[in-house]
Amino acid sequence: MNNEEKRYLILIAFLATIFLTACSNSTSNQGTSSQNTRTTKKALITSTPTLFFHGGGSSYHAEEHMVGAGVTKSVIRAEVDGNGRVTLIGSWPKGAKNPICEVNYENNRQLDFNKHGVYATNVVKALQKQYGIKKINMVGHSLGNISIIYYMLQKGKNKKMPQLQKEVNIAGHFAGLTFDGLPSVIKQPAGMKLDKNGKPNKMNATYKQMTQARTAYPKNQVQVLNIIGDIGNNSDGRVENVSSLSLKYLVADCAKSYQVVKIKGKNAQHSKLHNNSQVDKVLIKFLWNK
Repeated sequence: MNNEEKRYLILIAFLATIFLTACSNSTSNQGTSSQNTRTTKKALITSTPTLFFHGGGSSYHAEEHMVGAGVTKSVIRAEVDGNGRVTLIGSWPKGAKNPICEVNYENNRQLDFNKHGVYATNVVKALQKQYGIKKINMVGHSLGNISIIYYMLQKGKNKKMPQLQKEVNIAGHFAGLTFDGLPSVIKQPAGMKLDKNGKPNKMNATYKQMTQARTAYPKNQVQVLNIIGDIGNNSDGRVENVSSLSLKYLVADCAKSYQVVKIKGKNAQHSKLHNNSQVDKVLIKFLWNK
């Protein structure tokens, strides 16, 4: 074999290697594309999902008692990292009845209330993208209530977003907390009182911001249930009733309905309200008419 023939055979071998490599890459890319398509395929949900938001320093485990009250078998979880990125754990089947999403914040002590609105919005967008939802219900305990209010401040009248239908607020500290060491923007002002409309005579910076909810909620759309605890001193032991009842001024004028349920006794303590059978019954009747 002369030198020219050798060069020819080497060229053929080189071109064959390129061709086989290209075919291998093409096959690999097609597999990835197919997998992504299967992952993002929508299972359309027509029943209104309910999102549960836990309190400060807590997690989705605090929601499990209420979620496990027997109204549905379709429960998923939305993991929200410190940057607001959402990962959905589990899936709702097509035609799921009363589907529930337990929301879990990695940063469960976030005191920038605006970020709670961003986190909640990102969860709703993720559910909208995956399931095509058009309506939602929201339940919040303690700091979880801030996610609801700030979602509405940021997206309440955005018709492209799923529309809030029913809102349950449990042990909400809307007008502030009385703990030592809190920043003034979220501390309940000393000597604060409410008028007949629920308006505080003194407002901290975050409550002043929340007053924008009075126009951010669509008129006569959202039904609101405000559950408060009283262990015998007009407080649930952590949040004063006056702070929880200040929700009235924020939403009552624009809400379709607004009602307050007061739970009394030792099991009305702040951290026990989400494990309280009385709360479960009121919650279930309000959300699902059962």
